[in-house]
Amino acid sequence: MITYFIFGLTLAFASVIQPGPFQAFLFSQSLTHGWRKTIPLVFAPLLSDIPIIVLVVFILMNIPHQFLLILQCFGGLFLLYLAFTSYKTWHKLNRNDKQYIPYQRNFLKAVLVNLLNPAPYLGWSLIMGPLLIKGWTENPINGIVLLIGFYGSMMIYSMVMVILFAAVGNSGPRSNRISTGISIIALVIFGCYQLWSGITGFM
Repeated sequence: MITYFIFGLTLAFASVIQPGPFQAFLFSQSLTHGWRKTIPLVFAPLLSDIPIIVLVVFILMNIPHQFLLILQCFGGLFLLYLAFTSYKTWHKLNRNDKQYIPYQRNFLKAVLVNLLNPAPYLGWSLIMGPLLIKGWTENPINGIVLLIGFYGSMMIYSMVMVILFAAVGNSGPRSNRISTGISIIALVIFGCYQLWSGITGFM
């Protein structure tokens, strides 16, 4: 049981520190809205990963690889859309004020970013899925402990990351605009990369 808990802690840490679309989105939101309004967004994977787990464990293993490529293309387009909306926020951002966007819209965006990101699908199909099935077969407690260790530590790691991101944005108006601009570039890069990877996968 302890082994599966350690597996969960380790895999969560590797997942959080690896640069990706969801991390770029958290970076953008923490700079624009501060850490207090961004912290709730770290719980988005708890909602978005439910259909991912179901698909991977029960369906995805038998679905053609093209499904992931299509998902990757949609994810790339969505990230480019987020980059565009972030650019509009950055362009209108004056020296002291921050643009307000309703919490529900931000949380929905966070869920969609993770849902359209192929990384969770790949991670669950290649690592977490087989490990969960193996642990559950041995003892259901092992599977539960794996999920608790993975998602519990992921939330903690993500919260720390959001606070660090926000600290960068609070260092001054000029640095806030520069950091927001960097987050826009990050969203564009990840969006273009996912779109390019999805399209070239069909070639």
